[in-house]
Amino acid sequence: MRKLTFLVLLFVILTVASPVYAQGGATSSNWSVPIGVGLGMGLAAGLAGLGQGKVAGSVAEALARNPGARPGIQLALFIGLAFIESLVLFTFVLLFLRTS
Repeated sequence: MRKLTFLVLLFVILTVASPVYAQGGATSSNWSVPIGVGLGMGLAAGLAGLGQGKVAGSVAEALARNPGARPGIQLALFIGLAFIESLVLFTFVLLFLRTS
């Protein structure tokens, strides 16, 4: 059943995406770009949120185990969160560059 669902989903994606690459006239509008931008940004922000939650949970566990290592753990926390957030900002910039 899972394989059938995957094949149906793959078929739907391929049939919806194929007209996008067809050569159009002067009046054709590219309707897939806003959809792609919305999906891309939502995916990037959602996965970054999951990553930040995992980082924060691990930091809380590390501080509970060893409170004396707080400065080092806190520094690693801020650097890790900055890297995760920068990936979302890069995605945001690239999506806007793609739409313009």
